[in-house]
Amino acid sequence: MSLEKIKFGTDGWRAIIAKEFTVKNVARVTDATAIWLKKNYENPSVVVGHDCRFAGELFANTVAQVLIAHGVKVYQSKDFVSTPMISMGAVEFKTSLGIIITASHNPPSYNGYKLKGSYGGPLTPEKVQEIEDIIPEKVSVDYESVNLEEASKAGKRVLAPLEDMYVKRVEDSFDIAAIKKSGMTLAYDSMYGAGQRVMTRLFPEIIHLHNEHNPSFYGQAPEPIHKNLTEFSNLIKTNGKIDCGLCTDGDADRIGLYNAKGDFVDSHHIILLLVHYLVKYKGQKAKVCTAFSTTVKLKNMCAHYGLELEVVKIGFKYICGIMLEEDVLVGGEESGGIAIKGHIPERDGIWMGLVIWEFMAKTGKSLDELIQEVYDITGTFWFERNDMHVEDGLKNKIIDNCKKGVYTQFGKYKVIRVEDMDGFKFFFDENTWTMLRASGTEPVLRIYAEGKDKAQAFDILEEVKKVIFA
Repeated sequence: MSLEKIKFGTDGWRAIIAKEFTVKNVARVTDATAIWLKKNYENPSVVVGHDCRFAGELFANTVAQVLIAHGVKVYQSKDFVSTPMISMGAVEFKTSLGIIITASHNPPSYNGYKLKGSYGGPLTPEKVQEIEDIIPEKVSVDYESVNLEEASKAGKRVLAPLEDMYVKRVEDSFDIAAIKKSGMTLAYDSMYGAGQRVMTRLFPEIIHLHNEHNPSFYGQAPEPIHKNLTEFSNLIKTNGKIDCGLCTDGDADRIGLYNAKGDFVDSHHIILLLVHYLVKYKGQKAKVCTAFSTTVKLKNMCAHYGLELEVVKIGFKYICGIMLEEDVLVGGEESGGIAIKGHIPERDGIWMGLVIWEFMAKTGKSLDELIQEVYDITGTFWFERNDMHVEDGLKNKIIDNCKKGVYTQFGKYKVIRVEDMDGFKFFFDENTWTMLRASGTEPVLRIYAEGKDKAQAFDILEEVKKVIFA
């Protein structure tokens, strides 16, 4: 019986631990990666790590064993690390690739495998495909006989202080003293994820939530969206003195944010805040690159500052591709993955949070006051997304209807035009729209809506659901 084909989705390969995500399958993927490396590099090397998920160390050790058996030099993290630490490590150690064992924001039953390029960002889709195409049914080397301690003594494996390196980079890049002296009360929710230790090191004095290693995340998917963060929101509300709350996902590459009232600030607002800060306050200018599902208000912001805006397919790898070729100020996606100029071409939730905290500290303004500065340029808006767990049959039928042009009106919302770069975006005017898109990694249909305020965004979602589930 042939083994199941392993497929990489929007952001790496993800599967359920002990079902498809096994030591054997991790070894198969790594075998293909090593074969690909040897074909493309003279003396290949890889930086390897894992986040806080169950059996992360076991899987990372398996990756190291397979690579070493192939003669590939390994730089391995000493303990759990964030995805940005691996990406940064690839640049610092000048490795051919980075590999991190993580399922990012997926539920705790999942683990995953992300490939990073030597430049410190997602490996390009074409190269990921080349590796996926050669995943064998049987591993070509005897990796189980590789003793990692012996490999370290022989110089084939180096234990890499990735967290120390990241802390130094942060301290060199931010005015941490200004943040600490600002008088702001700050809070951080790691969602039991890989950002917990580094944030404790950088800001021991702030309020920390879920600052413990718990591979089950207490049953909660570590995705920084409001429905998963009600405990953090309530903490801010009841405390009454917290100026801003930062949260990051399981591997700390995605950001969530809360204002002083305990209201969630989504990534659309964060991207706009970053562009506004970097241009108006820091005097920087370059292109802005965002994913297809991000707010249309970026057009207004970019027009205001005379910046070029490029919209790409969903998946940070596409933004990274533009960042490698061109001068990009901010690259961001709706799901909370954002990168900025001057750092690696990689999502980094902690880094983005520190930019916002520095923005607040330097201006002496609250998060709401800074958001009002954005609204003065773009106009107000509200964005919502519903993830509907639907059977594949129904999901495929809805997407097929989109392709056939079946949907021309959703209740009182008449469609004036449709964009289909990645999913189907139905515009009702230039500032209000809905979008339907099937998830690349889960059995989910995503419904997006942007309106002038919260009531309109929710109303659009309800009208859309009535039509597509009729």
